[in-house]
Amino acid sequence: MKKIDFKNELRHLYKPTAKNVLRVEVPAMNFLMVDGSGDPNSSRSYQEAVEALFAVSYAIKFKVKKALAIDYGVPPLEGLWWADDVAAFSVADKSAWKWTMMIMQPEFVSAAMARDTIDEVKHKKDLPALAQLRFAPFNEGQAAQILHIGPFSTEGPTIARVHAFISSVGKLHGKHHEIYLSDIRKTDPAKWKTVIRQPLR
Repeated sequence: MKKIDFKNELRHLYKPTAKNVLRVEVPAMNFLMVDGSGDPNSSRSYQEAVEALFAVSYAIKFKVKKALAIDYGVPPLEGLWWADDVAAFSVADKSAWKWTMMIMQPEFVSAAMARDTIDEVKHKKDLPALAQLRFAPFNEGQAAQILHIGPFSTEGPTIARVHAFISSVGKLHGKHHEIYLSDIRKTDPAKWKTVIRQPLR
């Protein structure tokens, strides 16, 4: 049985330092994705999206383990965040936010395997967001990132550091990207670890 730890194999993407903002080249990878909008703290569709993503990602993991003799940890939840009106992208009012929640899928997971697994999960579980789930490539390219430690409500200064770094080397491009490394149900908010990433050009 081959075992893979993607957070270690892709350390530069999933285990950045909290000390400095660093520039990275993010390769094209495949993801399971769900799009939505609204405040993630109160949006039912957000909770349903996350539930569907993990249900299918774990089902794929077990299918790969049985069929290919490869065991791996399901990669962390990631989110792209934006608003059509930049002025509406405010921490104070998240109702106008749009988002894409996603989980990276290893290169040995095919689109056909993902589609088949989504259908299999549909037969076992009544998860509304399964109908919106898609398997697609995402090519982020050049980006700046840093690790934020603490609750989401204190991300502001960390995001400002990333933006300041980008301003010194280029321009902001694309959507605000976060990677959630901690299980917030079990971890003290003061110790939550979140990768803050912003594409640049």
